[in-house]
Amino acid sequence: MITGLIRNLKILPRWVIILIDLFFISFSALLAYLLRFNFSISDLQLNNVDQGVLLYSSCGLIAIIITGSYRGIIRYTGIQDSARIFFMVGLNLGLIAFLNLLYFYNTQHNLIPYSVIFIAFLSSFLFLFNYRLLVKYFFAYYRNKIVKKTNIIIYGAGQSGIITKQVIDSSANMRVVGFLENDTHKTGKVLSGTMIYGTSQNAIDQLLQDLNVDELVITVKDLPYDRKNEIVEACLKNQIKIRTIPPIEKWVKGELSLNQIKDVRIEDLLGREAIRLSVENVNREFSGKVICVTGAAGSIGSEIVIQILSYRPQKVILIDQDESALYELERELDRMKTSVSFFPYLADITNKFRINSIFDEHKPQIVFHAAAYKHVPMMESNPYEAVLCNILGTKNLADIAVASHVEKFVMISTDKAVNPTNVMGCSKRIAEIYVQSLNNYHETINSNHTLFVTTRFGNVLGSNGSVIPLFKRQIQEGGPVTVTHPEITRFFMTIHEACQLVLEAGAMGKGGEIFIFDMGRSILILDLAKKMIQLSGLEPDKDIEIVFTGLREGEKLYEELLNDKENTLATHHQKIMKARTPEVSYLEINKYIELFWDLLDDKNELKMVALMKELVPEFKSNYSRYEVLDN
Repeated sequence: MITGLIRNLKILPRWVIILIDLFFISFSALLAYLLRFNFSISDLQLNNVDQGVLLYSSCGLIAIIITGSYRGIIRYTGIQDSARIFFMVGLNLGLIAFLNLLYFYNTQHNLIPYSVIFIAFLSSFLFLFNYRLLVKYFFAYYRNKIVKKTNIIIYGAGQSGIITKQVIDSSANMRVVGFLENDTHKTGKVLSGTMIYGTSQNAIDQLLQDLNVDELVITVKDLPYDRKNEIVEACLKNQIKIRTIPPIEKWVKGELSLNQIKDVRIEDLLGREAIRLSVENVNREFSGKVICVTGAAGSIGSEIVIQILSYRPQKVILIDQDESALYELERELDRMKTSVSFFPYLADITNKFRINSIFDEHKPQIVFHAAAYKHVPMMESNPYEAVLCNILGTKNLADIAVASHVEKFVMISTDKAVNPTNVMGCSKRIAEIYVQSLNNYHETINSNHTLFVTTRFGNVLGSNGSVIPLFKRQIQEGGPVTVTHPEITRFFMTIHEACQLVLEAGAMGKGGEIFIFDMGRSILILDLAKKMIQLSGLEPDKDIEIVFTGLREGEKLYEELLNDKENTLATHHQKIMKARTPEVSYLEINKYIELFWDLLDDKNELKMVALMKELVPEFKSNYSRYEVLDN
């Protein structure tokens, strides 16, 4: 009952605070008389104690109104309130002293003895300020002991950790119960009144239980991903929420606020250690150049554009057929206030006339070709579009690049081109074969030819069509989360990491290479789904159901291991390798690809896929209607 009354207690009206202050002022005056006259009733009567207390209280009321000492909220009393109270009792003393002087001038007697005035002055200040502090500490005690607070432990006892604690302490319903720190020199010490604990795995499990931790906030900027995952696993096992702070450079106006402390995302756990680029090499290759990016408004293309800007190209040509996405990219570049000129073009790479006119006007020196259809089941259902965009669109763009004397052409491919089991993967493999053979053909007839470089990598976190946005939406809708197969695995890397490697590979390429990226270890998609559900504060198969839907058309159970040493050669960058692939004659591949135009006119999908299988013999359809062609 008392807890309920306190919880519902509103801010006191100002007239109530004035009455309480007047009570303590009057009590202080009475106490001053008692102390001055040694509690002698007769002496108090001789010195008109009742008139003196009344006069002192009346002057106190005037001082209260003039100084506005009643305006502060008592439960938040601070230094400013103490200064205001001191000024009020000082004004009260001045008023009494002034009246005393006037009365003495006319009667040769004092209204109130000066000793009483000074004793009342000191005691009233102490009473008025201390009762406010008492109320403040009462509410603080109530918040800490009676109201249930969220217990938070901070990972990292550095400067960011200290600032995070200050921000959390400002909240009424949260408190920091400890720090976790890797530095053994800090372990066991107290920081800002809070104990610092070690981070050994066994100790953390026990500590989280002993301190009754509800949330863990990670404040360490470059915490290794393996260590971060260990911490997250320990928290998920103990049903503890995990949050993190943004990098210092992203704090609003240089200050951290409570609403900037966000939940840990699955992307934060699937990334890897920072990539070290050969900045001089990349800068030398792209600085001052005219650069064209196709598929510029897509997830990969837009990140390439943003990263390219830091190398100060002369201008950037943006080509995409998605009107809305291209408009959003244009707005984002405007907000960045970059000094680099950029030119957005709504265009289809299969339109020879349109692409020719763009290249004639701007004469690009470097082309990043990211435009492609990438969704496996969609391309399995629509092989016409896969052939038109991924194969013939790439051929069209590559041929125009040669005719326009482009210096280097960097094509973005996919791991699904390795031993393809679907139309999309095979279409990208044929595009790889074409640009590689085109490079080798021109190498024999012209030393100053366009250099064609291919980069190949796996699934990108957060890209269009990625499984992670799908799982997020399904969790927000209350489930079920759909997984195609309990044993399906995939490789993942972040968009930022993938595009860094694209730039590095593009810079190092000498023409004709197919570069593949080290994708790390494969991830079991079922584990990914479970972890995403847990990070949302829910339990798999209890709050959110996981449903297996079966492999889709053309889908693999396991992606090919991209860093197979038997099929790759090392480069100077440890995360980039060069694929060993058989060379195909340009004249032969060109003759085959030209046949696709006739098949598009016939609209015969079986013949299209049959030709793809003839071009790429390792293309074996999986869970697809085109499996009949393999027989």
